[in-house]
Amino acid sequence: MAYPEFTLPQLREQFGLVVRHQAGLVANLPAAPVSDWLREGLRRMGSSALNTNTAKSRSEFVIAPILVEVREHPDEQVTIFSGVDLTVDPSRGLRGACDFLVSLTAQEFTLEAPLAAVVEAKNENIPRAVVQCLAELVAVREFNAAAGTPLEPLLGVATSGSIWKFLPLEGATAVVDRDEYHVREVDRIVGILVAELRTAPAQLAALKARAQT
Repeated sequence: MAYPEFTLPQLREQFGLVVRHQAGLVANLPAAPVSDWLREGLRRMGSSALNTNTAKSRSEFVIAPILVEVREHPDEQVTIFSGVDLTVDPSRGLRGACDFLVSLTAQEFTLEAPLAAVVEAKNENIPRAVVQCLAELVAVREFNAAAGTPLEPLLGVATSGSIWKFLPLEGATAVVDRDEYHVREVDRIVGILVAELRTAPAQLAALKARAQT
């Protein structure tokens, strides 16, 4: 078994995952300024990528530029990994590649903890992307814990490129936002990502401080 093969009942039974649904989960988070570079790129390449309806084109021309925008946002120090292997425990199915992983390290050559977010892309199948993203979040939780950086909450994102859905995981509980955000609201999407990731460095600092006492 690998991440794409999990079902929600399997995640519940095997890892004790609790999944709740809630409307307006990130609705109060503010939009963020978006560069002309991103807007022009989405205008020129994004619409074509969405129309071709392949996961590769959506990842390259819609999702990746949005994540780069988040990385370049003032005060954000994250590294974006695309298509990297995250094999944590093959015996339990926690293996395979993730579409995008967000790390709080400056190391761009190797995947290192703490990982803060997972972005899983599927053409138009958001429910399938949600389940796979949840499986990958479980793996990230264990990856971070093994490295001594049990960062929480972790941010999960399921997206088709045009539609974005957010699902944070804290402990064994994942909350799936009932709301969806369209790429036309790219300033809202970037704002949510920035706001959710901005809390992670403080949590990491607290973890390090506790470890030193």
